[in-house]
Amino acid sequence: MKYRLDRVSPFDVPSEELSTIDFDQILSIARRQWRVALITMIAAVGLGMVYALTAVPIYTAAASIIIDTGNQKIADQLSAVTGVLSDEASILSQVELLKSDKLAAGVSQKLNLKNDRVFMADRAGPIQNVISTVRGILNVPGWFKNDTALPASAEDTQQNITQALQGGLRVTRVTGTFVLNLEYSSVDADLSARIVQGYAEAYLTDQLDSKYEATRRASDWLQLRIAELRQKALETDLAVQKFKGEKGLISSDGQLVSEQQLTQINSQLILAQNTTANAEAKYNRIKNIVDSGDMSGAVTESLSSTVINDLRTKYLEASRKQADISARLGVKHAQAVRLQTEMNEYRRLMFEELSRIAQTYGNEYEIAVARQKSVEGQLAQATGISTTANDDLVQLRELERESDTYKKLYETFLQRYQEAVQQQSFPVTEARIISTPRIPTAPSSPKKLLIVAVSMFLGLMVGAGLGAFREFRDRYFRTGDQIREVLDLEPLGTVPFTRPVAVVKHKPARGSALHERVISKEGSISNYVIDHPLSSFAETMRSAKIAIDVLTAQKRPKLIGMVSVLPGEGKSTISINFAELLASQGSRVLLIDADLRNPGATREIGRHAVRGILEALEDSSSTRDILMINPDTKLAFLPAVIKRRIPYSSELLASDAMDRLIEQVSEAFDYIIFDLPPLAPVVDARAISSKLDAYIFVVEWGKTARNVVKKTLGNNAAVSAKCAGVILNKVDANKMKFYQTYGSSEFYASKYTSYYRE
Repeated sequence: MKYRLDRVSPFDVPSEELSTIDFDQILSIARRQWRVALITMIAAVGLGMVYALTAVPIYTAAASIIIDTGNQKIADQLSAVTGVLSDEASILSQVELLKSDKLAAGVSQKLNLKNDRVFMADRAGPIQNVISTVRGILNVPGWFKNDTALPASAEDTQQNITQALQGGLRVTRVTGTFVLNLEYSSVDADLSARIVQGYAEAYLTDQLDSKYEATRRASDWLQLRIAELRQKALETDLAVQKFKGEKGLISSDGQLVSEQQLTQINSQLILAQNTTANAEAKYNRIKNIVDSGDMSGAVTESLSSTVINDLRTKYLEASRKQADISARLGVKHAQAVRLQTEMNEYRRLMFEELSRIAQTYGNEYEIAVARQKSVEGQLAQATGISTTANDDLVQLRELERESDTYKKLYETFLQRYQEAVQQQSFPVTEARIISTPRIPTAPSSPKKLLIVAVSMFLGLMVGAGLGAFREFRDRYFRTGDQIREVLDLEPLGTVPFTRPVAVVKHKPARGSALHERVISKEGSISNYVIDHPLSSFAETMRSAKIAIDVLTAQKRPKLIGMVSVLPGEGKSTISINFAELLASQGSRVLLIDADLRNPGATREIGRHAVRGILEALEDSSSTRDILMINPDTKLAFLPAVIKRRIPYSSELLASDAMDRLIEQVSEAFDYIIFDLPPLAPVVDARAISSKLDAYIFVVEWGKTARNVVKKTLGNNAAVSAKCAGVILNKVDANKMKFYQTYGSSEFYASKYTSYYRE
């Protein structure tokens, strides 16, 4: 059977089960630790009741203040000094203001608290006094300080009053509103109401004072600033006028005279240019007509001349006649020739008149050109003057802008100053009291029911914590499942704890022949399976027998070692009862006390023996003369009579003499049981392991640590490999039921009673 070292605790859970909660185990732990939780809870409730009965009653008075934004709007109309308290940070700032030292000092002075006996009295209750006394006792450095204390100064007294006020004050904001709740707690109901009212009034007074002070400081600053701005405005205005006089920048209707002249000359130039262009067009047109001799062109220009119109009329009349005569009489006719001559004369006269008109247009064109040049000269002169004036104008405009800026600032600050003066005479605060405090009729603390409930809960939690800690510290074997989990061995059963009763069985008279050969049992526990064959004890022994038979199969005889980790686990008692059970069933059984340093089995059933295993190993004595016999069950017992300390016990158990002893008794017995020493203190059980066929491991219930058993078996692989199973010894049946979990063998233990007869 392979021993697994990877398991360290019965509380280790496989990874696939980590996501589930073992409620059965939780209920089992609750059943085991409920007394601890109950005792702790009762103690906590008792302390809570003592505190509730002895604590000084505290009375709490309350008042409400609202930050009224409507009043703030009125204040804003009168002054721009303050702002609207609309954001979260501003409201919380008012909360901190109410908790400030300044307001606490104001309340203290207004209510004269330093002379108030109730306020200045010691407010500590009995429990607080006890705590203070204990702290004084534990303060070792304070023992050596000078007891002579200096009288408290006025500043220290005021500081203590301020701290006391701040300690009893509670300021909260009603969520989502501009309402602040003020609460003060003290030992006197009337004092609480007066202090809350004092805080509310002190807050409003502080608001008014702060606004008045801010307005006054603003007025003083504005007054100084106005005087500066007035002087600056005057200086800049004088600088503008002086600059205009020095540069000759004369203005009319808000505009410089030079600029007005330049504008007029520019308009005249445009008009002269248009006149010149028209005269030039007329002159060129009529000149082209005269030069070309075109009569059709002469018609347009002659419309305004009566001479040309008369000549043209005559020309047209002669032309008509000439055409008529030429058509009738021919072009050579004297009349036709005369008319043609008249027509030529009329044409010559018309072009002479056109030439005279062209000369007139030419004169007009020359006059227009001369006038245009004159205007252009004036424009050039005015432009030069304006260019010089523009350079000065840039500086002038800069001076004018500076002057205008100071004038506007002066007017603005003057208006603000007037508003600040009005605000001083009409202060407005955005806070007002909406709920005045009432004298409380019942104490607000201690809340006795709540204290008891909280004490009960805390006691239960502490008890649960202690129970959990006890469970965590419970490193012992309690159930068969723990044996499987930790040791990977099969639990063979449990043996209930039984108090031994002093009896003497089969003890012959001293000096008789059978005195040294008969087993004499000193206590009832060594004969338990014989006296109670249907008990759970006997059933566990039968389970161990079956495990041995299965493990050793057809081996004869069966060499079995009874072993434990620590002394005192009841291994010898189990060995005797197991051997008696086998013998009572008809098997030939030899029990050998192989514990050569602390022979427990010999003390129990062979205390009177004079020879034993040492003589058989060292002197080669015949075992037939040494073995002790139980006349009832025929159990043979080889005791260990220790007359001196044996340091080489392990060598004896592993020696050839032991081989010869085993060979000598093998033919006579079916089972040879070795009551071996514990594994932890000595190596005897490991030394004889090669000679044995199987081991039965005995563990004391609730006493032997799991880790010790695990490490010991891990260090004795030869023993663990041959281990047929583990017996839990000295089980407390009353406590065992608290370790039952659903589905375990212990869970159904109550149903097994019909098969047992204890």
